[in-house]
This record gives sequence, structure tokens and C-alpha cells, in this order.
Amino acid sequence: MKRLVILFYILQLVAANLKAQLAPIGQWREHMDYRSGKRVALADDKVYVATNFGAYSIGREDGEITRISKVAGLNDVGVRTLNYDAAGEKLVIAYNNSNLDVLYRNDVINIPDIFRSTVTGDKTIYNISFRNNKAYLSTGLGVIVVDLQKYEISNTFIIGNNGSNVKVNGFAADATRFYAATEEGLKVANQNAANLNDYRNWTTVSGTNGLPGGAVQQVFNINSTIVVQYFNTIYVSNAGNWQAVYNDSWRWESVNVSDAVILISEERFGWNERRVLSITSNGVINATIQNNNELRYPFHAVKSGGEIWIADFEKGLVKAEGNLFERYAVNSPYGPLDGEMFFFNNKLYVAGGSINDAWNYQFNGTGFFTFDGNEWKDYNRTNLSFMDTVFDVITIAVDPRDETIYAGSFGGGLLEFKSATQYKIYKQNSSLNVAIGDPNNYRVGGMAFDAANNLWISNFAGSNNFLVKKADGNWRAFRVPFLIQDNMVGAVLIDDADQKWIQVPQGNGLFVYNHGTSIDNAGDDRWKWFQTGRGSGNLPSNAVNCMVKDKDGFIWLGTDKGIAIIQCPGDVFTTNGCEAFQPVVQQDNFAGFLFENEDVRAIAVDAANRKWVGTRNGVWLISADGEKVLERFTAENSPLLSNAIIRIAIDPKTGEVYFSTFNGICSYRGGATKANENPDKVIVFPSPVPPSYNGNIGIRGLPENSIVKIVELNGRLVYQTRSLGGQAIWNGKDYRNQRVSSGVYMVLAKDEFGAEKQVGKIVFIK
Repeated sequence: MKRLVILFYILQLVAANLKAQLAPIGQWREHMDYRSGKRVALADDKVYVATNFGAYSIGREDGEITRISKVAGLNDVGVRTLNYDAAGEKLVIAYNNSNLDVLYRNDVINIPDIFRSTVTGDKTIYNISFRNNKAYLSTGLGVIVVDLQKYEISNTFIIGNNGSNVKVNGFAADATRFYAATEEGLKVANQNAANLNDYRNWTTVSGTNGLPGGAVQQVFNINSTIVVQYFNTIYVSNAGNWQAVYNDSWRWESVNVSDAVILISEERFGWNERRVLSITSNGVINATIQNNNELRYPFHAVKSGGEIWIADFEKGLVKAEGNLFERYAVNSPYGPLDGEMFFFNNKLYVAGGSINDAWNYQFNGTGFFTFDGNEWKDYNRTNLSFMDTVFDVITIAVDPRDETIYAGSFGGGLLEFKSATQYKIYKQNSSLNVAIGDPNNYRVGGMAFDAANNLWISNFAGSNNFLVKKADGNWRAFRVPFLIQDNMVGAVLIDDADQKWIQVPQGNGLFVYNHGTSIDNAGDDRWKWFQTGRGSGNLPSNAVNCMVKDKDGFIWLGTDKGIAIIQCPGDVFTTNGCEAFQPVVQQDNFAGFLFENEDVRAIAVDAANRKWVGTRNGVWLISADGEKVLERFTAENSPLLSNAIIRIAIDPKTGEVYFSTFNGICSYRGGATKANENPDKVIVFPSPVPPSYNGNIGIRGLPENSIVKIVELNGRLVYQTRSLGGQAIWNGKDYRNQRVSSGVYMVLAKDEFGAEKQVGKIVFIK
């Protein structure tokens, strides 16, 4: 009877927790750009689409979207092209760096030989063709043959004139011969030649029998007829003679042969017209797919029966069937997002604009984005026409009173956004100053709200280069009292003493400003310039890339020569002053200055006051005091999309850490969450714990740094730990490192006052 009661109790807990499951601690997610389609391939039951950064598949019957990325098991990012071998049921993905992945059923097989090769020249993979369990890669070196059964490079055809490398654009075969479309023309070889990597076994046929000389863009076999693309003309072979069967004056994005037709994706310059043509091998147009609303920038197309699947640069994947169009949208941001990134009220805000290292604008119209944990929303000129001039949004702030969004453009002024119909753009109608030497250009370099809801703004290159839009809506302008080239000012941070820390770009340190008793009284304003050298701030470098305030109120600075900490920001303007110091970190029994030779680009503080540090060489997690390295993530040892980190932001509620890189955004569920002073709302995940689960169990919503005990129903202690902020982590094992038995375990938490209370239950199921 006792077993039946426990089983009934377990089942009730299972049902109660089904809707409350959270992703396991230590799990990665990616948030790459899947909106721009560039290549498409067909399988029996799926359509595969390549984007600039990853790939995805669509179920042809159910429309189910599956992302194919490094987080899902791929070995790289930045997809150049892909193709599907129907005979071998294998998807081949070629990356921009010439790395190669083969997807077969549930396996991903990496073939890195081309990527790792030290050979000089253009190793780019431009096209992929298949024949007899082999993939023929058209590259800048020649034709590289991959054995798809042994998963290895089996041959390389170096077929340029006199044995040189030549760019190959496409490859095809008929019953007896191979055809290579190269920059030197169409080259042909007998398949049974003794040595196909000898250029002398290849004959250039361009310039003979009706085929013009010079570069050939593509070659295909369509029902045993060889088809060649020569710029904007299609030629077909007839008994060794070549005949032009179709041409037009549009710009051809791609030509493909699929389901016994030729598909041309093209654009008519100056007319805002784009279309896909379906043409027979004798040059007859049998279908024109054109709809400027549904099809914006067709890049590549394939056909199956009455369906034409089109990779569109703006729309992603579009299926055209007669006059009907269906778009398959994958929710994601646009491209890599370079601007500021932070959380407010459980929502991620990301500025998508760009500036280069010299702080010049890039005319990036990406705008800004929000992410609620499941859905990305974009705000830019694509869906908000008034943002046409608000380019390069590099900084963003949210008014804590009503969540009005302020987006700072590096050239287009300041956008105040409440909704699509309630907005205002500040330029000459405010205290913003036009950039010196750049008329009509208003540059916002950084922003931050203070505790009194005043918005502080750095006005890069403005004559009065530091501003405040006060909580009552009135503006006040200041001029930084130091001589600095172009009056340049960047990011803004406000400390616990209400002082403003202002980044000075291009290796000029940072300013600190204290407005005294009143913003409007300039008489007691104080300024300080932090730079290298004792007595001047003691920074390790004047190139300050980032700054953050930790839970102790300390200011952490990331420079191109490591990290500096200011532990006494409230004493900056006292007689003795306050200077930065470099912490000494212990790693591998070696103590040294923290990241002394690292270019630190981003720092974020989690709920346990630990620091996540992003550099050009990956990510470190270090202890709260900066004296110990706890984790190290790189693109080589983890799903991190790139070692070049731009920004880091942390969701305080879930502990998920977001990394912005040049290949897009990815996230890692960390172990520290914001503390909860109401232990009745503690969440345990996963619970129930399934038999096959070997990951960490998170206990979230605990009091700050509480002592947590896991006990059996009879009170016997199984495990004890301390929470990271408001979350404790348990690997499901007891003190003997043995996995606990199935059953119900109680979670007890003791707060800082020593009061212990049962806060949750964990169910293990066989």
C-alpha cells in the first residue's frame, strides 16, 4: 500500500510539472539569422534551405521547421552552399571557410581536410554535384572529389591551363564524360581517363562548335542533354555542336536544373522586377513565377511536380504552386547584431546597428530587436517607415516608468518609441547637436537612465556632447570640459552614487561626471578623466571597450589589455581619489594579471556576482572577486558561434547568458539566477527527472546565497550546496557520487538568518 501511495503522489507531481518544464542548465541555444534564403535543395520529405549563417529544413507535408546549426550538432557556422544527394540520402553543407559537413540520418560527419589544408589559393566551395556516391565540389582550386561512403577526399582535379588552379563554377556528367564550367571555359574529360587530375586529360571546348570562348558560369545535365550558362545565355549541346536557346537582359542570380527544367532566378535592374523562369531544354518558357509582394529577391530555386521552392533573400523560403504562394518564416533576428544588448523586465533588447573601429557609421538599417525568450520582434524601416533615416542604432534604453524605448542612432538622432503610431525622432528639435564637420548628422553614442528616470545621452561629435532628457521632459546640455578630438563620447554607465561614467572612444580612456546637488546647478559639477598611469586613473590601457557595475557597486572595465576594477567609485572626487587596479587571477597554478594580453570586449555580471568576460578568443566565467577562472568557452570546445565576442547579456530570471558574435547570437543557460524572497515560488527543473536524464537539476527562486539541502522523505541528508544568487544546482547524485534512487526528495533552504524551510520537491522516475 505504501508503494501505491507514493506512486500516486509521484504521478500527481508529474502532471503538475508538465507545464513548468525549463531547459536544463548547461544547454545552448542559437539565435542566428534564418530570414535570408540563399540556396535550396529537395529531399523526398524535406526542403533544405541555406542562409548566411546556418541552415534549416521544412517538412514538405507538415511544414515543420527544424533548425540545423552548430548547437544542433554542426561543426561550423557561415554556410556557403548546400546540396542533397537523393541516391545516398545525404545532405552536404559547405561553409565559407571550406569546412564540410555531411548529414546522414541522425549523424553529422565532418570532413575538414580542405579547411585544414595549407595549400595556397582560393579554397572556396562554389557548388556541389553528385554522382555514384561521390560529391564533386566546384572550388577555386579545381574539382575536389569526396567519397561519401568513406567520408574522405578521394581525388582533386587541377585542370587549369598548364596545370594551374582555376576557379570551377559548376560540374556535371553524362554517361561517359565529365564537364567542368570554369573561368577558362568549359572543360571536358572522359570519365575512364587514367589520371583525371592531369590537366592534359581535359579539353577546353569553349570557343569551338558555336560555344563562345571565355568563362562559363554553370553546366548541367538535363535528360542526357548538356546545358551551359554563358553569362545571360543558355546553350545546349546537340551532337557536339552548341546552340543558344535562350537569353535575356536581366541580371541572373542563379541558374539551376531541377525536375527536367531550367530554373533562372533573376532581377531587372531599375524596374524593381524579380522573377523565376522555368525553361525547357530547348529554351521555351513554360512558367514565370513573379509576385513582388510574395517574392522579393529570389536567389535559387528547385522544382518538384507542380511545386517550385525558392530561396529568397528577404522572404526566406517561398513555395510557388501555380498562382499560389506560401512563405515559410523562421523567427529570428537579422544577421549579427552589433549594438548594445541588455535585459529589462524579462525581455532582451538588442540594438542592431554598426560602427567600425574608427567610429564611423555604416548605414546599417537593421534597427533594434526584442526577444521574450521565444519570439523575436524587429523594429526597422522594413516595417516602420519612419525609421528610414534612423540607421545604425547602436545604443538602446528603456524608460522604467512605462517601458518607452529610446533608440540611439549614430547619425539619425534619437528615437522615442511607444508604438507604431506613438513615436518621436529627436534631432534639431532637441538639445542634440549636429556632428562637428558633418551637417545634418546627429550621433548618439550611448545612453542610460538614472534612478530618478532622467535619460543621460552622449552626443558624439556634438559641440555640447553630454545631454540629459530629464524625467519631466526638459533637456539640459553639457560640454565635457576636456579637449578631446571630435568631442567623441560613447557608452554611458551610472553608478550607485548617481555618477556618470562615459566611454571615450578610440583609446582615450573614460570620463566621470558628478552633477552635484542639482542637474540645473552647474556650479558644483565635477569631472574627472581616467587614463593610464598612477595619479591619472591607473587604467591598464586607454582603450576602454566596455564597462559594467557589479552587485557590490564596483566598476569593471574591459580594455584591449585586460580588465581593471574600480572598487571605490564613490571616492573618485575625494582628496585621495580612487584608481583602478588589475586583479590577479589563479589559473593552472599560475597567478597573473587578469587577461593581461586579452582584448576584452564585453563583461556581464550574473546573479551570483560572477563575471562573464568576452574577448576575441572566446568567453571566460570568473569568480565574483575575479581571482579564479570557473569556465572557458570557445568555438572549438562548445557551440559558441565565434570566438570574437561583441556583447554579453544575462537574463536574471533564468540565468541564460546571451553572447553576441559576428556570426550571430547564441545563449547558454547558466547556473545563477536572481534571488527570490518568496520561497513558496521555487521552481525545480526538470521535475520529474526522467530515467535517461544525466544533466544538472536547477532549483530556482531561492533566497540570496541560501544553503540548500536535498533530503529523503525520512529526513536523511542526500546532498548539500549553496545557491548561486537564487538558484542551486544538483547533479542528481549523493555524496558517494551515486545517482539517487527513484522516489520523492525534499528541498530545504536556509536563508541568511538561519531559518530553514521546505521549498520544493524533486521526483526521480525509473
